[in-house]
Amino acid sequence: MAQVLKNQVFSKEQRQKRNYLIHLLYVRKEFDECTMLIDDTLEQVQSQAEYPLYVKGLILRHRGKIGDSLGYFQSAMRINPTNIENLKQVGKSYVLLGRHKTALDVFEEALRMCGGEHWELWHNKGICFGYLRKWDDAKECFQRANSIQRHDCTYLQIGQILTQEEDFQGAIDNYLEALEFSPENPEMLTTIGLLYLRMQENFRAFDFLGNALTHDPKNPKTILAAGSIIQDHSDMDVALIKYRIAAVHTPNSAQLWNNIGMCFFGKGRHVASIACLKKALYLDPFEWIISYNLGLVHLSTQQYASAFHHLSASINLNPHFASSYMQLGITLARLDDPDNSCLSYEKAIEMESDFLIHLNYAVTLSNIGQGDKAKEQLEKFDAAFAEADQATRDADADVPAMAKRLRSLVG
Repeated sequence: MAQVLKNQVFSKEQRQKRNYLIHLLYVRKEFDECTMLIDDTLEQVQSQAEYPLYVKGLILRHRGKIGDSLGYFQSAMRINPTNIENLKQVGKSYVLLGRHKTALDVFEEALRMCGGEHWELWHNKGICFGYLRKWDDAKECFQRANSIQRHDCTYLQIGQILTQEEDFQGAIDNYLEALEFSPENPEMLTTIGLLYLRMQENFRAFDFLGNALTHDPKNPKTILAAGSIIQDHSDMDVALIKYRIAAVHTPNSAQLWNNIGMCFFGKGRHVASIACLKKALYLDPFEWIISYNLGLVHLSTQQYASAFHHLSASINLNPHFASSYMQLGITLARLDDPDNSCLSYEKAIEMESDFLIHLNYAVTLSNIGQGDKAKEQLEKFDAAFAEADQATRDADADVPAMAKRLRSLVG
């Protein structure tokens, strides 16, 4: 069809026909044929056709040639400087090129031309301020965009900023407001579920994740989150069924293989667990929790040198997790390095006064013949254990039993 109009003498009617055909080819995503027609059109009119330049810019951006697309949008803008769409696309190109301050100037000019009542321009300004880490200005722009016309993407941007500011409840309230006019948005429902998960409200999280799966049952992100809650409740088989669905769509997800590995660990299948965790580590070698979990599994299988290797790697990647130092302390004690073991425990206690850390430290001190220090740690264990809530105290019956046996040993 494009060949029919090639090399024709141009009139106003022929231009309109070409523009129609260019549009038709573009929306059909027949980009090669569309590009050929655009190039012929621009050659015929000495590049003085606004719409073909505009569409050529869109195609080049789609193909990742951001700099080239910017040139075409600027050419279209020179032909018709009053067209807001041209300015908007120039601004978007600057955003993609990382020139956020320049993009802000372009969006400001576009808003001045349209009287300030254009939701997408305010939304794009907010994105620029977000990249510049000016959170308050970004939120103000997004709220202005929503006051003109509400969109899911704007609510998602506001929620991301509130989450970065660790205002989790504010982010949830923002997403709940979005659900009033978009109640079946699976991404919104999933995001709310993940926020409740971060706030340790697992039941409410599972409720929203379940709703999300009702609307999009194959969403890997939702399945992974729901599976992790099921896994936390020790229902490993159901969690593995969920993960099997997610693995079809995201086979190279490090988080997915990490969770599958820990499911196998919970079932006592250590070889399968290590295999899955090593695949996760291969996919994302800088994710500290994967190294930590590998350390736990190796420690459980009495492979202490390997446990030391992975726990050390985990601490190097994230030195702010107290449990890593505790597990390293246990490992070093098994490797007959009591001095460094005690130093690891001390570092863990310095970061967090958890009753498990005090109990394991007391066990290590008792094993190396330091009964007085073990008694001191047992007293700290009793105090920390008494402060814990009932659910935490009842989570592992071995903890009070171990403390009782140790107390009888140290006197």
